[in-house]
Amino acid sequence: MFNNYDLFTQALGLQDPWKVDKVQFDQENGQLDIYVLHKRGSKIPCSDCGKNCSIHDTKERTWRHLNFFQFHAYIHCKVPRTKCDKHGVLQVEVPWSRLGSGFTLLFDAFIMELATIMPINSIAKLIGEHDTRIWRVVNHYVEEARGKEDYSEVKSIGIDETSSKRGHNYITVFVDLEESKVIYATEGKDFSTIKSFTKDLKVHHGNPRNIENVSCDMSTAFIKGTEENLPNADITFDKFHVMKKVNEALDEVRRMEQTENNLLKRTRYVWLKNPENLTKKQKDSLGSLSKMNLKTVKAYNLKLSLKEFWEIKDITAAAKYLKKWYFWATHSRIEPMIKLARFIHNHWYGIMRYIQSRINNELLEGINSLIQATKRKARGYRNIKNLITIVYLTCGKLSFKLPKAFV
Repeated sequence: MFNNYDLFTQALGLQDPWKVDKVQFDQENGQLDIYVLHKRGSKIPCSDCGKNCSIHDTKERTWRHLNFFQFHAYIHCKVPRTKCDKHGVLQVEVPWSRLGSGFTLLFDAFIMELATIMPINSIAKLIGEHDTRIWRVVNHYVEEARGKEDYSEVKSIGIDETSSKRGHNYITVFVDLEESKVIYATEGKDFSTIKSFTKDLKVHHGNPRNIENVSCDMSTAFIKGTEENLPNADITFDKFHVMKKVNEALDEVRRMEQTENNLLKRTRYVWLKNPENLTKKQKDSLGSLSKMNLKTVKAYNLKLSLKEFWEIKDITAAAKYLKKWYFWATHSRIEPMIKLARFIHNHWYGIMRYIQSRINNELLEGINSLIQATKRKARGYRNIKNLITIVYLTCGKLSFKLPKAFV
């Protein structure tokens, strides 16, 4: 005859020799306790070789399960240890939980679903568990999923650093530009991060010699690291970082000139924004200032002129255009723009490389924004390891082996 215990046995997906022996519901304390046992006299597979072995002894264990309506649910079991002729006494792996975990597999899956959309601290408050236990679950599944990743086809990568907390703490993120996903993240932003990446790449069946394209900023550390560890890679300097340097030089010109011309005060974003993004008031301000003989206007025109360079697709035409721009900038008699032009000249090959590779770090900028937004929602992370775990979870497109249904 079918009874409630059989119902719970089926709901938990238990098979011989496991079955639900007892269920207790404590309404006053809001708790459901489910007691599981193995059938008396049954043999259980060795967790190492799978051979059916006799039971050596048992130990009482408890696991948190998915809530039964609003009530906390727990599974209790005297877990056997098998005595194997070949491997000795070993702990049995129960079918409802992974070894060493205090949660059931379904509860793990619930946590992982929440972790993709909620800060860990919020999950801890929601389910009434300490956040350290939640981090153990998330770290386990992220590490497990990354262990199965195959990077043998990775050829084009983007590299960028992002701050881990206030101050000068950074992580460096490596993205597969073809698959649009983070494949590695590590603490720091010096040249050793590239070496660390190549080690991880090899672990995942990748080959540093297969990397053909690298997109990054003009960081000396990234350049050195790429040259030493990725011998066949051509570097493309990210156009967004180049234009950031242009904007910095332009703003320096404005700040120097505003000491002599009060009209330039509070106009920073008039010059830094793209023309199409200006408000009507900013457009009117730009129109009136453009009629004046200002160094800031000349620097702004240099910026607009360089912006057009990125649209050129013919390598010969692009080289000719950039040479003209360089001549114009170096003869502008505007010191910040002259320094900028020399900086561009020193990074000429990587900038010109964009015309052929057409790769940039726009994807990384989006990932960086996502990381910063996640940090703000979580009000920071306790350590670098946790931040890197969240980066993989949200931006790594990992495949997790988790139960597909909740009960």
